[in-house]
Amino acid sequence: MNMPSGLNDPNANPCIRNCCLDQQDICLGCFRHLDEILAWRAMSDMERQACFVRMAQRKAES
Repeated sequence: MNMPSGLNDPNANPCIRNCCLDQQDICLGCFRHLDEILAWRAMSDMERQACFVRMAQRKAES
């Protein structure tokens, strides 16, 4: 698995403006959970890095 690009810049917003949630509230564009999308601005750099890892895992599993 490639390292998510957000690990280099945790302030980068992963939104690709293709927002559509699946039945588990995962965005089919960026692979964030709805809770992660709503909390993004308040997350620390470490929380965002962890989110980028989860996003990459979700994308690989899709």
